[in-house]
Amino acid sequence: MEQLYHYLWKTGLGGKSFIDTDGNDIQVLDSGIHNMDSGPDFFNSKIKINGVEWVGNVEIHVKASDWQRHGHTGDPAYDNVILHVVGISDRRITAPDGSLIPQIELTFPEKFFRTYALLSEQNNSIRCAVLLKNLPSINHHDWLESLAVERMQQKASKVREILDTTDGDWQQTCFILLARSLGFGLNGDPFELLAKSIPLKILHHHSDNLFQLEALLFGQAALLDATNYLFDEYYQALCREYYFLARKYSLRPIRTGLWKYSRTRPQNFPHRRIAFLAESCLNGFSLFSRLLENCRDYDSLMNAFDMKAQGYWEKHYSFDTDAAHAPVELSRSSKTLLVINAGVPLIYAYASSIGDIDMGERIVNLMQDIPAENNIITRQWQSIGLEANDASRSQALIHLRKEYCDKNKCIFCRFGHQLLRKSASRNSYQRMK
Repeated sequence: MEQLYHYLWKTGLGGKSFIDTDGNDIQVLDSGIHNMDSGPDFFNSKIKINGVEWVGNVEIHVKASDWQRHGHTGDPAYDNVILHVVGISDRRITAPDGSLIPQIELTFPEKFFRTYALLSEQNNSIRCAVLLKNLPSINHHDWLESLAVERMQQKASKVREILDTTDGDWQQTCFILLARSLGFGLNGDPFELLAKSIPLKILHHHSDNLFQLEALLFGQAALLDATNYLFDEYYQALCREYYFLARKYSLRPIRTGLWKYSRTRPQNFPHRRIAFLAESCLNGFSLFSRLLENCRDYDSLMNAFDMKAQGYWEKHYSFDTDAAHAPVELSRSSKTLLVINAGVPLIYAYASSIGDIDMGERIVNLMQDIPAENNIITRQWQSIGLEANDASRSQALIHLRKEYCDKNKCIFCRFGHQLLRKSASRNSYQRMK
């Protein structure tokens, strides 16, 4: 609840004019800088008390008595508090010189409280669903544009984190990002671990031999064990080859038991995705350079992710299981997801690193030419009237759900802020007299 009072003070929704508990006139000139660490809640606030300007810190509590409960009495960090903002004024607080610290009480109308309570509910739905129709469509458009940029920057930050682990090797970074994206969410983490477990230069040494590439990747994925599938000749051959190569390069596989199969169609099993990853290394892994060469339009980017299952994987979904009609290529929707989750963020991060503003803007605008994702999150938003017409909008809606709704950050969301502001007119707040 204290977070709500921070929000009211910071945004000014709690008002700018007050009468404190001693009858003094308080005017808020500047709410100050919100302090997210220890110490007073707001630094360098500016207020007027009976026309005299004061500059100092502001402390906020649900109850005034929380001052003692939080251990602020005698703490020198709170010596410069010029105003105590509370929800309930159940006692007075004194400064080190014995004088009373000016104190105001914030209250809010029932409609505001009901809106905040609705936005604070712990559930798996979109809390503001029934209220969003009350907001003008221009509010939707502006906020979703900002969220799309946020999402892009967040993904670019992830690319830079990976780049740091590869000592600035963009090709290795691209390989890791491709692998993670081939996990399509469910197996993203083990795929990333797999890609990080083997240097790309080792795969380059065997780039002319798909069998050896598969042996290395399946082995590093902890999916090879000679005691399994005794009558599958290809599987047993992979086991023998991996044991030889693992000793040669001192390789250790990732931990077993990481791969997930629940509610996954056979064509999406990690085995086939690993086979595609091996195929991407055939004749040398060159995806990064191909992405840079083909980043001017959506179709060209799609072509960069052309991968085809060969040999054993033309007729198998997993080891020792025949599949007469296994698709040998990634579907168009799967390649679109690779463009969105691997290609675009990688190019954007690279453009930012070399200061190429034109390339960065071009790849951001390109998202509007890519079809929107169709998943449970975008369908939820669609059900309440927020359509995703392109990948930029679908990414914005996914970011909104994951980074705001699911983290209960409604008061930091523009939708939440607009709804709270509409439910709290300036004259709705009472002032302590």
